[in-house]
Amino acid sequence: MRPLGVALGAIMLLMGAVWTFQGLGYIEGSPMTDQTLWAVLGPILAGLGVALILVAVRRRKA
Repeated sequence: MRPLGVALGAIMLLMGAVWTFQGLGYIEGSPMTDQTLWAVLGPILAGLGVALILVAVRRRKA
């Protein structure tokens, strides 16, 4: 397991979730609130974060 990959993946996952909720209007107080762009980019970033975590966990030490 690569700790850096897992940590970066977790940060990407959390940021993606925040972006999604801001884009959908559940988190207010930001210019990103109720913007479709962030509602689309958020899940993409979260998915990439999950993929990075999975790659980091499955990767063997060389």
